[in-house]
Amino acid sequence: MAGHGPVDDSPSVFEDDEFVSGRSAVRIASVAALGGLLFGYDTAVINGANDAMQKAFGASNFMLGVAVASALIGAAIGALTAGRIADRVGRIAVMKLAAGLFLISAIGAGLAPDVWFVIVFRVIGGLGIGGASVIAPAYIAETSPPSIRGRLGSLQQLAIVSGIFFSLAIDAGLARLAGGADKEIWLGQPAWRWMFLVMALPAIVYGSLAFTIPESPRYLVATHRIPEARRVLTTLLGAKNLELTINRIHDTLRAEKPPSWADLRKPTGGLYGIVWVGLGLSIFQQFVGINVIFYYSNVLWQAVGFGEESAFTITVITSITNIVTTLIAIALIDKIGRKPLLLIGSTGMALSLGTMAVIFGTATKHMVDGKEQPFLGGTTGPIALIAANLFVVAFGMSWGPVVWVLLGEMFPNRIRAAALGLAAGGQWVANFLISFTFPVLRDVLGIAYGFYAVCAVLSFLFVWQWVEETKGKSLEDMHQEAWHHEPQVAS
Repeated sequence: MAGHGPVDDSPSVFEDDEFVSGRSAVRIASVAALGGLLFGYDTAVINGANDAMQKAFGASNFMLGVAVASALIGAAIGALTAGRIADRVGRIAVMKLAAGLFLISAIGAGLAPDVWFVIVFRVIGGLGIGGASVIAPAYIAETSPPSIRGRLGSLQQLAIVSGIFFSLAIDAGLARLAGGADKEIWLGQPAWRWMFLVMALPAIVYGSLAFTIPESPRYLVATHRIPEARRVLTTLLGAKNLELTINRIHDTLRAEKPPSWADLRKPTGGLYGIVWVGLGLSIFQQFVGINVIFYYSNVLWQAVGFGEESAFTITVITSITNIVTTLIAIALIDKIGRKPLLLIGSTGMALSLGTMAVIFGTATKHMVDGKEQPFLGGTTGPIALIAANLFVVAFGMSWGPVVWVLLGEMFPNRIRAAALGLAAGGQWVANFLISFTFPVLRDVLGIAYGFYAVCAVLSFLFVWQWVEETKGKSLEDMHQEAWHHEPQVAS
Protein backbone atom coordinates (compact mmCIF):
# COMPACT_ATOMS: atom_id res chain seq x y z
CA MET A 1 0.00 0.00 0.00
CA ALA A 2 1.20 3.47 -0.62
CA GLY A 3 1.65 4.96 2.83
CA HIS A 4 3.65 2.40 4.76
CA GLY A 5 3.87 -0.66 2.50
CA PRO A 6 1.63 -3.68 2.74
CA VAL A 7 3.82 -6.14 4.58
CA ASP A 8 5.66 -6.05 7.88
CA ASP A 9 9.05 -7.66 7.50
CA SER A 10 9.98 -7.73 11.15
CA PRO A 11 11.42 -11.21 11.80
CA SER A 12 9.13 -11.73 14.81
CA VAL A 13 5.95 -11.12 12.84
CA PHE A 14 4.48 -14.16 11.06
CA GLU A 15 7.91 -15.71 10.49
CA ASP A 16 8.12 -18.08 13.46
CA ASP A 17 5.75 -20.85 12.45
CA GLU A 18 5.36 -22.24 15.97
CA PHE A 19 3.61 -19.05 17.07
CA VAL A 20 1.36 -18.73 14.06
CA SER A 21 -2.07 -20.30 14.05
CA GLY A 22 -2.19 -22.09 10.71
CA ARG A 23 -5.95 -22.33 10.95
CA SER A 24 -6.33 -18.58 11.45
CA ALA A 25 -3.90 -17.82 8.61
CA VAL A 26 -5.81 -20.08 6.20
CA ARG A 27 -9.21 -18.69 7.18
CA ILE A 28 -8.09 -15.07 6.89
CA ALA A 29 -6.31 -15.68 3.58
CA SER A 30 -9.35 -17.50 2.20
CA VAL A 31 -11.69 -14.61 2.93
CA ALA A 32 -9.24 -12.05 1.54
CA ALA A 33 -8.83 -14.15 -1.60
CA LEU A 34 -12.59 -14.14 -2.21
CA GLY A 35 -12.07 -10.81 -3.92
CA GLY A 36 -10.51 -12.92 -6.63
CA LEU A 37 -13.80 -14.82 -6.98
CA LEU A 38 -15.56 -11.59 -7.94
CA PHE A 39 -12.55 -10.60 -10.02
CA GLY A 40 -12.89 -13.83 -12.04
CA TYR A 41 -16.68 -13.66 -12.21
CA ASP A 42 -16.85 -10.05 -13.33
CA THR A 43 -14.20 -10.34 -16.02
CA ALA A 44 -15.54 -13.59 -17.49
CA VAL A 45 -19.30 -13.06 -17.17
CA ILE A 46 -19.44 -11.17 -20.44
CA ASN A 47 -18.26 -14.29 -22.32
CA GLY A 48 -21.75 -15.79 -22.32
CA ALA A 49 -23.40 -12.44 -22.99
CA ASN A 50 -21.13 -11.30 -25.85
CA ASP A 51 -23.07 -12.47 -28.87
CA ALA A 52 -26.57 -11.77 -27.53
CA MET A 53 -25.61 -8.35 -26.18
CA GLN A 54 -23.93 -7.40 -29.46
CA LYS A 55 -27.08 -8.30 -31.39
CA ALA A 56 -29.41 -6.62 -28.88
CA PHE A 57 -27.58 -3.31 -29.11
CA GLY A 58 -26.49 -3.61 -32.75
CA ALA A 59 -22.89 -3.11 -31.61
CA SER A 60 -19.91 -3.40 -33.94
CA ASN A 61 -16.90 -5.63 -33.26
CA PHE A 62 -15.07 -2.51 -32.13
CA MET A 63 -17.77 -1.63 -29.57
CA LEU A 64 -17.87 -5.25 -28.41
CA GLY A 65 -14.15 -5.03 -27.76
CA VAL A 66 -14.66 -1.82 -25.77
CA ALA A 67 -17.47 -3.38 -23.72
CA VAL A 68 -15.42 -6.47 -22.89
CA ALA A 69 -12.23 -4.57 -22.10
CA SER A 70 -13.86 -1.65 -20.27
CA ALA A 71 -13.70 -3.47 -16.94
CA LEU A 72 -9.94 -3.61 -17.36
CA ILE A 73 -9.69 0.18 -17.62
CA GLY A 74 -11.33 0.45 -14.22
CA ALA A 75 -9.12 -2.36 -12.93
CA ALA A 76 -5.94 -0.50 -13.90
CA ILE A 77 -7.16 2.64 -12.10
CA GLY A 78 -8.23 0.62 -9.08
CA ALA A 79 -4.88 -1.17 -8.88
CA LEU A 80 -2.93 2.09 -9.00
CA THR A 81 -5.02 3.81 -6.30
CA ALA A 82 -5.96 0.99 -3.91
CA GLY A 83 -2.73 1.22 -1.95
CA ARG A 84 -3.07 4.84 -0.96
CA ILE A 85 -6.73 4.38 -0.09
CA ALA A 86 -5.88 1.34 2.06
CA ASP A 87 -3.32 3.34 4.01
CA ARG A 88 -5.95 5.94 4.83
CA VAL A 89 -9.00 3.79 5.61
CA GLY A 90 -7.55 0.29 6.12
CA ARG A 91 -7.19 -2.91 4.15
CA ILE A 92 -10.56 -4.34 5.19
CA ALA A 93 -12.35 -1.12 4.23
CA VAL A 94 -10.95 -1.45 0.69
CA MET A 95 -12.29 -5.02 0.49
CA LYS A 96 -15.75 -3.78 1.52
CA LEU A 97 -15.53 -0.94 -1.00
CA ALA A 98 -14.60 -3.42 -3.74
CA ALA A 99 -17.63 -5.55 -2.87
CA GLY A 100 -19.86 -2.49 -3.14
CA LEU A 101 -18.45 -1.59 -6.54
CA PHE A 102 -19.04 -5.16 -7.76
CA LEU A 103 -22.66 -4.94 -6.58
CA ILE A 104 -23.26 -1.65 -8.40
CA SER A 105 -21.64 -3.06 -11.54
CA ALA A 106 -23.81 -6.19 -11.49
CA ILE A 107 -27.09 -4.31 -11.25
CA GLY A 108 -26.09 -1.50 -13.60
CA ALA A 109 -24.74 -3.73 -16.39
CA GLY A 110 -27.67 -6.11 -16.09
CA LEU A 111 -30.23 -3.31 -16.54
CA ALA A 112 -28.23 -1.20 -19.03
CA PRO A 113 -30.39 0.32 -21.82
CA ASP A 114 -27.51 0.44 -24.32
CA VAL A 115 -23.91 -0.65 -24.76
CA TRP A 116 -22.53 2.61 -23.34
CA PHE A 117 -24.19 1.96 -19.99
CA VAL A 118 -22.70 -1.54 -20.02
CA ILE A 119 -19.30 0.05 -20.53
CA VAL A 120 -19.76 2.56 -17.69
CA PHE A 121 -20.89 -0.04 -15.16
CA ARG A 122 -18.16 -2.48 -16.18
CA VAL A 123 -15.62 0.29 -15.54
CA ILE A 124 -17.13 0.65 -12.06
CA GLY A 125 -16.82 -3.08 -11.49
CA GLY A 126 -13.27 -2.86 -12.80
CA LEU A 127 -12.37 -0.42 -10.02
CA GLY A 128 -13.35 -3.15 -7.56
CA ILE A 129 -11.35 -5.73 -9.50
CA GLY A 130 -8.22 -3.58 -9.42
CA GLY A 131 -8.56 -2.84 -5.73
CA ALA A 132 -9.08 -6.50 -4.85
CA SER A 133 -6.16 -7.56 -7.06
CA VAL A 134 -3.73 -5.41 -5.05
CA ILE A 135 -5.19 -5.78 -1.55
CA ALA A 136 -5.54 -9.57 -1.48
CA PRO A 137 -1.92 -10.63 -2.22
CA ALA A 138 -0.50 -7.92 0.04
CA TYR A 139 -2.86 -8.70 2.92
CA ILE A 140 -2.27 -12.45 2.56
CA ALA A 141 1.50 -11.96 2.57
CA GLU A 142 1.15 -10.01 5.83
CA THR A 143 -0.68 -12.82 7.60
CA SER A 144 1.09 -15.91 6.22
CA PRO A 145 4.11 -17.82 7.57
CA PRO A 146 6.91 -18.38 5.00
CA SER A 147 6.48 -22.17 4.89
CA ILE A 148 2.97 -21.88 3.43
CA ARG A 149 3.03 -18.33 2.06
CA GLY A 150 3.16 -19.54 -1.54
CA ARG A 151 0.15 -21.81 -1.07
CA LEU A 152 -1.88 -19.17 0.71
CA GLY A 153 -0.88 -16.58 -1.87
CA SER A 154 -2.07 -18.99 -4.56
CA LEU A 155 -5.56 -18.91 -3.03
CA GLN A 156 -6.01 -15.60 -4.87
CA GLN A 157 -5.60 -17.33 -8.22
CA LEU A 158 -7.73 -20.29 -7.11
CA ALA A 159 -10.51 -17.84 -6.25
CA ILE A 160 -10.07 -16.10 -9.62
CA VAL A 161 -10.37 -19.32 -11.63
CA SER A 162 -13.26 -20.47 -9.43
CA GLY A 163 -15.00 -17.19 -10.17
CA ILE A 164 -14.43 -17.76 -13.88
CA PHE A 165 -15.90 -21.26 -13.58
CA PHE A 166 -18.99 -20.12 -11.67
CA SER A 167 -19.50 -17.28 -14.13
CA LEU A 168 -19.29 -19.50 -17.19
CA ALA A 169 -21.32 -22.31 -15.61
CA ILE A 170 -24.08 -19.88 -14.63
CA ASP A 171 -23.95 -18.33 -18.12
CA ALA A 172 -24.35 -21.79 -19.65
CA GLY A 173 -27.17 -22.73 -17.25
CA LEU A 174 -29.12 -19.54 -17.89
CA ALA A 175 -28.71 -19.82 -21.67
CA ARG A 176 -29.86 -23.43 -21.63
CA LEU A 177 -32.80 -22.67 -19.34
CA ALA A 178 -33.95 -19.83 -21.61
CA GLY A 179 -33.24 -21.69 -24.85
CA GLY A 180 -30.56 -19.18 -25.83
CA ALA A 181 -28.68 -16.24 -24.30
CA ASP A 182 -30.96 -13.80 -26.17
CA LYS A 183 -34.22 -15.45 -25.04
CA GLU A 184 -36.34 -14.15 -22.15
CA ILE A 185 -36.16 -16.07 -18.89
CA TRP A 186 -37.47 -14.16 -15.83
CA LEU A 187 -39.34 -10.86 -15.42
CA GLY A 188 -39.36 -10.40 -19.18
CA GLN A 189 -35.57 -10.06 -19.30
CA PRO A 190 -33.26 -12.08 -21.59
CA ALA A 191 -30.81 -14.57 -20.12
CA TRP A 192 -27.76 -12.43 -20.94
CA ARG A 193 -28.98 -9.68 -18.61
CA TRP A 194 -29.39 -12.16 -15.76
CA MET A 195 -25.80 -13.25 -16.33
CA PHE A 196 -24.76 -9.81 -15.04
CA LEU A 197 -27.44 -9.55 -12.35
CA VAL A 198 -26.52 -12.83 -10.67
CA MET A 199 -23.10 -11.35 -9.86
CA ALA A 200 -24.83 -9.37 -7.09
CA LEU A 201 -24.98 -12.52 -4.93
CA PRO A 202 -21.21 -13.21 -4.62
CA ALA A 203 -20.65 -9.47 -4.15
CA ILE A 204 -22.93 -9.52 -1.10
CA VAL A 205 -21.21 -12.65 0.27
CA TYR A 206 -17.74 -11.13 -0.13
CA GLY A 207 -18.77 -7.86 1.49
CA SER A 208 -20.37 -9.71 4.41
CA LEU A 209 -17.36 -11.96 5.03
CA ALA A 210 -15.03 -8.94 4.99
CA PHE A 211 -16.61 -8.03 8.36
CA THR A 212 -15.36 -11.34 9.84
CA ILE A 213 -11.59 -10.93 9.40
CA PRO A 214 -9.25 -8.66 11.37
CA GLU A 215 -7.63 -5.48 10.16
CA SER A 216 -3.90 -5.66 9.40
CA PRO A 217 -1.86 -5.34 12.63
CA ARG A 218 0.62 -3.16 10.72
CA TYR A 219 -2.15 -0.73 9.73
CA LEU A 220 -3.51 -0.68 13.29
CA VAL A 221 -0.10 0.11 14.76
CA ALA A 222 0.56 2.72 12.06
CA THR A 223 -2.71 4.48 12.97
CA HIS A 224 -1.99 4.22 16.74
CA ARG A 225 -4.82 1.76 17.43
CA ILE A 226 -2.62 -0.30 19.75
CA PRO A 227 -5.35 -2.09 21.77
CA GLU A 228 -6.90 -3.38 18.54
CA ALA A 229 -3.48 -4.40 17.26
CA ARG A 230 -2.90 -6.38 20.48
CA ARG A 231 -6.17 -8.26 20.02
CA VAL A 232 -5.43 -9.13 16.39
CA LEU A 233 -1.84 -10.19 17.13
CA THR A 234 -3.04 -12.36 20.00
CA THR A 235 -5.41 -14.14 17.62
CA LEU A 236 -2.69 -14.63 15.02
CA LEU A 237 0.37 -15.22 17.17
CA GLY A 238 -0.79 -15.93 20.69
CA ALA A 239 0.13 -13.85 23.72
CA LYS A 240 3.83 -14.72 23.75
CA ASN A 241 6.20 -11.84 22.90
CA LEU A 242 3.21 -9.62 22.13
CA GLU A 243 4.76 -6.32 23.25
CA LEU A 244 8.04 -7.19 21.54
CA THR A 245 6.17 -7.76 18.32
CA ILE A 246 4.34 -4.45 18.58
CA ASN A 247 7.59 -2.63 19.35
CA ARG A 248 9.27 -4.16 16.31
CA ILE A 249 6.38 -3.10 14.11
CA HIS A 250 6.81 0.40 15.54
CA ASP A 251 10.53 0.27 14.77
CA THR A 252 9.89 -0.89 11.22
CA LEU A 253 7.40 1.92 10.61
CA ARG A 254 9.74 4.55 12.04
CA ALA A 255 12.57 3.31 9.83
CA GLU A 256 10.46 3.70 6.70
CA LYS A 257 9.66 6.82 4.82
CA PRO A 258 6.28 6.83 3.11
CA PRO A 259 6.85 5.35 -0.36
CA SER A 260 6.01 7.19 -3.55
CA TRP A 261 6.38 6.65 -7.28
CA ALA A 262 9.73 8.42 -7.05
CA ASP A 263 11.03 5.50 -4.96
CA LEU A 264 10.93 3.30 -8.07
CA ARG A 265 13.71 5.32 -9.68
CA LYS A 266 17.38 4.66 -8.98
CA PRO A 267 19.54 7.61 -7.86
CA THR A 268 21.39 7.29 -11.16
CA GLY A 269 18.13 7.42 -13.13
CA GLY A 270 15.77 4.83 -14.56
CA LEU A 271 13.64 2.27 -12.73
CA TYR A 272 15.14 -0.36 -10.47
CA GLY A 273 15.62 -3.67 -12.23
CA ILE A 274 13.33 -5.49 -9.80
CA VAL A 275 10.52 -3.12 -10.82
CA TRP A 276 11.05 -4.01 -14.49
CA VAL A 277 10.99 -7.71 -13.56
CA GLY A 278 7.64 -7.32 -11.79
CA LEU A 279 6.22 -5.32 -14.67
CA GLY A 280 7.53 -7.87 -17.18
CA LEU A 281 5.91 -10.77 -15.30
CA SER A 282 2.58 -8.92 -15.29
CA ILE A 283 2.70 -8.11 -19.00
CA PHE A 284 3.74 -11.59 -20.12
CA GLN A 285 1.00 -13.13 -17.98
CA GLN A 286 -1.52 -11.30 -20.18
CA PHE A 287 0.26 -11.24 -23.53
CA VAL A 288 0.12 -15.03 -23.86
CA GLY A 289 -3.60 -14.47 -24.48
CA ILE A 290 -5.13 -16.42 -21.60
CA ASN A 291 -8.10 -14.11 -21.28
CA VAL A 292 -9.02 -14.56 -24.92
CA ILE A 293 -10.01 -18.08 -23.84
CA PHE A 294 -12.17 -16.84 -20.98
CA TYR A 295 -13.64 -13.66 -22.49
CA TYR A 296 -14.27 -14.81 -26.04
CA SER A 297 -14.27 -18.62 -26.10
CA ASN A 298 -18.00 -18.84 -26.89
CA VAL A 299 -17.61 -16.49 -29.84
CA LEU A 300 -14.43 -18.30 -30.89
CA TRP A 301 -15.88 -21.81 -30.92
CA GLN A 302 -19.10 -20.70 -32.61
CA ALA A 303 -16.99 -18.97 -35.26
CA VAL A 304 -15.36 -22.28 -36.18
CA GLY A 305 -18.58 -24.25 -36.44
CA PHE A 306 -19.72 -25.26 -32.95
CA GLY A 307 -23.30 -24.46 -31.88
CA GLU A 308 -24.05 -22.12 -28.96
CA GLU A 309 -24.80 -24.95 -26.52
CA SER A 310 -21.63 -26.85 -27.48
CA ALA A 311 -19.59 -23.65 -27.17
CA PHE A 312 -20.95 -23.08 -23.63
CA THR A 313 -20.11 -26.69 -22.68
CA ILE A 314 -16.56 -26.42 -24.03
CA THR A 315 -16.04 -23.17 -22.13
CA VAL A 316 -17.24 -24.66 -18.82
CA ILE A 317 -14.97 -27.70 -19.27
CA THR A 318 -12.05 -25.37 -19.90
CA SER A 319 -12.81 -23.42 -16.71
CA ILE A 320 -12.89 -26.68 -14.70
CA THR A 321 -9.51 -27.58 -16.18
CA ASN A 322 -8.24 -24.20 -15.01
CA ILE A 323 -9.35 -24.89 -11.42
CA VAL A 324 -7.74 -28.35 -11.33
CA THR A 325 -4.41 -27.08 -12.63
CA THR A 326 -4.44 -24.21 -10.14
CA LEU A 327 -4.83 -26.77 -7.35
CA ILE A 328 -1.78 -28.55 -8.77
CA ALA A 329 0.16 -25.30 -8.63
CA ILE A 330 -0.86 -24.75 -5.00
CA ALA A 331 0.44 -28.22 -4.14
CA LEU A 332 3.76 -27.68 -5.96
CA ILE A 333 4.68 -24.02 -5.52
CA ASP A 334 6.30 -24.40 -2.09
CA LYS A 335 7.94 -27.70 -3.06
CA ILE A 336 9.57 -27.17 -6.45
CA GLY A 337 9.59 -23.38 -6.45
CA ARG A 338 8.27 -20.42 -8.41
CA LYS A 339 10.84 -20.23 -11.20
CA PRO A 340 10.67 -23.90 -12.31
CA LEU A 341 6.88 -23.69 -12.52
CA LEU A 342 7.09 -20.58 -14.69
CA LEU A 343 9.61 -22.20 -17.05
CA ILE A 344 7.52 -25.37 -17.38
CA GLY A 345 4.41 -23.28 -18.00
CA SER A 346 6.08 -21.14 -20.67
CA THR A 347 7.19 -24.27 -22.53
CA GLY A 348 3.71 -25.79 -22.46
CA MET A 349 2.06 -22.53 -23.53
CA ALA A 350 4.45 -22.04 -26.44
CA LEU A 351 3.79 -25.55 -27.79
CA SER A 352 0.00 -25.43 -27.42
CA LEU A 353 -0.35 -21.88 -28.76
CA GLY A 354 1.94 -22.73 -31.67
CA THR A 355 -0.32 -25.67 -32.50
CA MET A 356 -3.41 -23.45 -32.45
CA ALA A 357 -1.67 -20.86 -34.64
CA VAL A 358 -0.91 -23.50 -37.28
CA ILE A 359 -4.42 -24.98 -37.18
CA PHE A 360 -6.26 -21.66 -37.45
CA GLY A 361 -3.72 -20.23 -39.88
CA THR A 362 -4.17 -23.10 -42.33
CA ALA A 363 -7.94 -23.64 -41.86
CA THR A 364 -10.18 -23.43 -44.88
CA LYS A 365 -12.67 -20.55 -44.98
CA HIS A 366 -16.40 -20.54 -45.67
CA MET A 367 -19.15 -17.94 -45.61
CA VAL A 368 -21.45 -17.64 -42.57
CA ASP A 369 -24.04 -14.86 -42.45
CA GLY A 370 -22.13 -12.99 -45.14
CA LYS A 371 -18.81 -13.29 -43.25
CA GLU A 372 -15.82 -15.43 -44.10
CA GLN A 373 -14.96 -17.71 -41.16
CA PRO A 374 -12.41 -20.50 -40.62
CA PHE A 375 -13.76 -24.05 -40.74
CA LEU A 376 -12.15 -26.80 -38.67
CA GLY A 377 -13.02 -30.06 -40.34
CA GLY A 378 -11.90 -33.63 -39.71
CA THR A 379 -9.40 -33.93 -36.88
CA THR A 380 -8.47 -30.24 -36.75
CA GLY A 381 -11.42 -29.32 -34.51
CA PRO A 382 -10.59 -31.86 -31.78
CA ILE A 383 -6.89 -31.00 -32.01
CA ALA A 384 -7.67 -27.31 -31.56
CA LEU A 385 -9.83 -28.12 -28.52
CA ILE A 386 -7.08 -30.26 -26.99
CA ALA A 387 -4.45 -27.59 -27.68
CA ALA A 388 -6.64 -24.88 -26.11
CA ASN A 389 -7.13 -26.94 -22.96
CA LEU A 390 -3.43 -27.85 -22.76
CA PHE A 391 -2.70 -24.14 -22.96
CA VAL A 392 -5.02 -23.59 -20.00
CA VAL A 393 -3.29 -26.44 -18.14
CA ALA A 394 0.14 -24.92 -18.75
CA PHE A 395 -1.02 -21.46 -17.68
CA GLY A 396 -3.08 -22.61 -14.71
CA MET A 397 -0.21 -24.56 -13.12
CA SER A 398 2.28 -21.74 -13.55
CA TRP A 399 1.77 -18.18 -14.75
CA GLY A 400 -1.72 -17.82 -13.31
CA PRO A 401 -0.99 -18.30 -9.59
CA VAL A 402 2.81 -17.90 -9.51
CA VAL A 403 2.87 -14.32 -10.79
CA TRP A 404 0.45 -13.20 -8.08
CA VAL A 405 2.57 -14.90 -5.43
CA LEU A 406 5.77 -13.29 -6.71
CA LEU A 407 4.22 -9.83 -6.90
CA GLY A 408 3.18 -10.12 -3.28
CA GLU A 409 6.64 -11.08 -2.03
CA MET A 410 9.42 -10.09 -4.44
CA PHE A 411 9.74 -6.33 -3.92
CA PRO A 412 11.86 -4.67 -1.22
CA ASN A 413 9.74 -3.21 1.56
CA ARG A 414 10.60 0.41 0.76
CA ILE A 415 9.25 0.22 -2.79
CA ARG A 416 6.75 -2.64 -2.55
CA ALA A 417 3.66 -0.46 -2.38
CA ALA A 418 4.42 1.56 -5.49
CA ALA A 419 6.02 -1.38 -7.34
CA LEU A 420 3.07 -3.69 -6.72
CA GLY A 421 0.65 -0.97 -7.81
CA LEU A 422 2.65 -0.33 -10.99
CA ALA A 423 2.90 -4.04 -11.80
CA ALA A 424 -0.81 -4.63 -11.20
CA GLY A 425 -1.69 -1.54 -13.25
CA GLY A 426 0.57 -2.76 -16.06
CA GLN A 427 -1.14 -6.13 -15.93
CA TRP A 428 -4.55 -4.60 -16.42
CA VAL A 429 -3.36 -2.39 -19.27
CA ALA A 430 -1.87 -5.46 -20.98
CA ASN A 431 -5.10 -7.36 -20.38
CA PHE A 432 -7.04 -4.47 -21.92
CA LEU A 433 -4.86 -4.45 -25.04
CA ILE A 434 -5.28 -8.20 -25.59
CA SER A 435 -9.01 -8.18 -24.88
CA PHE A 436 -9.74 -5.06 -26.90
CA THR A 437 -7.91 -6.23 -30.02
CA PHE A 438 -9.23 -9.79 -30.22
CA PRO A 439 -12.65 -9.03 -31.80
CA VAL A 440 -10.79 -7.62 -34.80
CA LEU A 441 -8.14 -10.37 -34.80
CA ARG A 442 -10.73 -13.16 -34.71
CA ASP A 443 -10.87 -12.83 -38.49
CA VAL A 444 -7.15 -13.77 -38.59
CA LEU A 445 -6.89 -16.31 -35.76
CA GLY A 446 -3.67 -17.82 -37.06
CA ILE A 447 -1.89 -14.48 -36.66
CA ALA A 448 -3.48 -13.87 -33.22
CA TYR A 449 -2.37 -17.21 -31.78
CA GLY A 450 1.00 -16.89 -33.49
CA PHE A 451 1.57 -13.64 -31.57
CA TYR A 452 0.56 -15.25 -28.28
CA ALA A 453 2.92 -18.16 -28.99
CA VAL A 454 5.83 -15.78 -29.58
CA CYS A 455 5.04 -14.07 -26.27
CA ALA A 456 5.10 -17.47 -24.53
CA VAL A 457 8.59 -18.13 -25.93
CA LEU A 458 9.76 -14.69 -24.81
CA SER A 459 8.28 -15.29 -21.36
CA PHE A 460 10.53 -18.37 -20.99
CA LEU A 461 13.63 -16.36 -21.88
CA PHE A 462 12.57 -13.55 -19.54
CA VAL A 463 12.13 -15.86 -16.56
CA TRP A 464 15.35 -17.75 -17.30
CA GLN A 465 17.35 -14.54 -17.36
CA TRP A 466 15.75 -12.24 -14.79
CA VAL A 467 13.50 -13.98 -12.26
CA GLU A 468 15.05 -15.07 -8.96
CA GLU A 469 13.72 -18.01 -6.95
CA THR A 470 11.95 -16.99 -3.70
CA LYS A 471 10.86 -20.39 -2.35
CA GLY A 472 11.36 -20.75 1.39
CA LYS A 473 13.02 -17.36 1.87
CA SER A 474 11.86 -14.87 4.46
CA LEU A 475 10.59 -11.57 3.11
CA GLU A 476 13.44 -9.79 4.86
CA ASP A 477 16.07 -11.97 3.15
CA MET A 478 14.49 -11.44 -0.24
CA HIS A 479 14.50 -7.69 0.23
CA GLN A 480 18.21 -7.66 1.06
CA GLU A 481 18.99 -9.80 -2.00
CA ALA A 482 16.89 -7.54 -4.22
CA TRP A 483 19.11 -4.58 -3.39
CA HIS A 484 22.42 -6.45 -3.44
CA HIS A 485 21.71 -8.33 -6.68
CA GLU A 486 19.89 -5.61 -8.56
CA PRO A 487 19.25 -6.81 -12.17
CA GLN A 488 20.84 -4.51 -14.71
CA VAL A 489 17.75 -3.96 -16.81
CA ALA A 490 17.92 -1.06 -19.21
CA SER A 491 15.74 1.85 -18.24
